[in-house]
Amino acid sequence: MKKIHYDPIGICASAIDVVLNDDDTVESVVFTGGCPGNHLGIAALVKGMKREDVVKRLSGILCGNKASSCPDQLAKALATVR
Repeated sequence: MKKIHYDPIGICASAIDVVLNDDDTVESVVFTGGCPGNHLGIAALVKGMKREDVVKRLSGILCGNKASSCPDQLAKALATVR
């Protein structure tokens, strides 16, 4: 298992913590701060997905007039994994 801690930029959440299984699928996602309902929904939707599929699906999603969003920042966190 891989554990990722990511400090997002430009969103309400102050941290994103992700656990990936050995087969590169998302085991869990926890956002700190921000909107709990949206974060729980995002976490439930991506659980079991391949890391690369989450990155492709969520990259570039914006929140209103912000330069990013919680889904986009999650994609950025997962894109840092090699």
